[in-house]
This record gives sequence, C-alpha cells and structure tokens, in this order.
Amino acid sequence: MISKFKIGDSKVLESREALDGTMIRRRRVTSDGKHRFTTYERIEMPTLTVLKKSGNREVFDRDKLMTAVRRSVGKFLDSELEVEEVVDKAIDILYGYNTDKITSEQIGEAVLTVLAEMNEVAYVRFASVFKKFKTLDDFEQIIREQRKKGGK
Repeated sequence: MISKFKIGDSKVLESREALDGTMIRRRRVTSDGKHRFTTYERIEMPTLTVLKKSGNREVFDRDKLMTAVRRSVGKFLDSELEVEEVVDKAIDILYGYNTDKITSEQIGEAVLTVLAEMNEVAYVRFASVFKKFKTLDDFEQIIREQRKKGGK
C-alpha cells in the first residue's frame, strides 16, 4: 500500500536494519502526531556491467543468475532460500571487486566459491555446467581438487 503521507512532513521515531542489512526500516509519525507509518529504504548498489566472452556487454541480471544456479544444481540445494543465499553471497563477492565491470567468468567463479562451502555435490554440478565438462576425467579432476582443498 502506498502511503498518502509525505516523508518530509514526518519525523522518524525509530530506525533499524531490516532483513540482511540491505534495508533500513523507519517508523515515522506525521508532523501533527496523528498518524504513524513505516518506510523502507534500500541501499542502492551501482549497476554491474557483464563483459561477455563474445565481447558484448549487458547489465547484470540477478534473476538470470538465480535461474542458472537453480538449473545447474538441481535439487541439491534444499530450498529456494538456499538458492537465494548462494546468489546473494556471490553478488557480495562481485561487489567486493570494487568495479562496475565484471566478466561472466568472475560470476561463475563467485558462485563456485559459495557452493564449495555449502554443498559439495551442488559445487560439482555447477562446475560441470560452468566449465563445460566433456569427459569423466573433468569430473574426477574437480573432485580431486575439492578434496585437496577440504583435506579429505
């Protein structure tokens, strides 16, 4: 519902972080003190541009990444919330590069970094799609590498 009150005609009673720190919830009261309402302020992140292998550029699309993760890992993540967690953490890694231009390679590597910590099988499945595995040797190699990293 959109409020009929103007933010400029109100004062803040209380502010707190909402969700995972990406939003601020403010409880407000109108200047006449008769009405209370809540506003939510999102942190605006700079737009990321993806540099594709073909040389093309496109605006980063979170939904496209969600679809790619969902498709490649199948049911090895327990819920849609876990898929969102993977994507959110991968995006945090991408913003950590402190640039507005990223490569599709960096996106895939960010997802692999997150999956390596969350779910070994989902990691291997995503790697097989991202790295375009062609043989069983490709699977064996990535499993060996993961076991070395994990000490198993």
